[in-house]
Amino acid sequence: MRVLVKGAGVAGLTAAFELATHGAAVTVAETRHALGGNASWFAGGMLAPWCERESAEQPVLDLGRGAADWWDAATPGQVTRAGTMVVAAPRDAGELERFASRTSGHRGFDEDEIALLEPDLAGRFRRGLLFPDEAHLDPRQTMAALHDRLAAMGVQFRFGADARHISGFDRQIDCTGMATDDDRLRGVRGEMLILRTPDVSLSRPVRLLHPRFPLYVVPRTDHRFMVGATMIESQSTGPVTARSMMELLSAACALHPAFGEAEIVEAGVGVRPTFFDNLPRVEARGSTVAINGLYRHGFLLAPAMARQAAELVFSQYKPMELANEPDRQRRSA
Repeated sequence: MRVLVKGAGVAGLTAAFELATHGAAVTVAETRHALGGNASWFAGGMLAPWCERESAEQPVLDLGRGAADWWDAATPGQVTRAGTMVVAAPRDAGELERFASRTSGHRGFDEDEIALLEPDLAGRFRRGLLFPDEAHLDPRQTMAALHDRLAAMGVQFRFGADARHISGFDRQIDCTGMATDDDRLRGVRGEMLILRTPDVSLSRPVRLLHPRFPLYVVPRTDHRFMVGATMIESQSTGPVTARSMMELLSAACALHPAFGEAEIVEAGVGVRPTFFDNLPRVEARGSTVAINGLYRHGFLLAPAMARQAAELVFSQYKPMELANEPDRQRRSA
């Protein structure tokens, strides 16, 4: 079976992997001329289903539990399993209690354990939560690793291509996000910063709770940190606004004052395709299967959505093969 995957973001790459693993001949078509530039490129890369349950529905936890294992198998060496730390300033202790009440899979700790887990945060917070089974990855390195793995498996890539002009495939997987023709989708703008400072070291993502502007900081290599992210109901892809820049930097400095002297390496914006209930969909439309609506959970939920899409494609293809069998028999007679 020949399958065309439209879009080389996290949804498209994971779908291509699931299809190729099960024997399909896969081609990935992407309008951009290389990996990057889509919402996946500006993601935090947190595989944190228990934390996300604080504001997300139960399916996010159910579908996201296996994400770290999936990424570990598909891209060995890219996943860091160090858990997630959640902290709050003493004046925001109520936010920490509320977060704990809405989530599971965590344990509390005091300032002494904070000093053991994250020495650079010693003395800055009195209490926190640790989600030990969560993980994180660097989206850009991981997408590049998955691309290379797919190419080694024989998956073909057509960058700078308009999939509307490509034919000859049995099935198509539409993973084009906001570019697809679906008026049920809305855009949720996420703004992020990449900061660089040798004066802070973190082993895991840290979420700082605040009643107005919660923040997460995800460690990268080379003393870099991804700081995010806003959630604005907008499809604008324009540059990060001054207000968002100030809020992100202010919150980062509240986590550790050394971020005030950090280099701003990058400021980026991604628009996340989102359905009304903030949950993703895998839907069949004739010979096309669409994966969309990953919202802020791209790397967390894409593996589960890819599996569903592959199962749907292969379940549709078997009846077609059976229906075409008499024609093949007549041609060979």
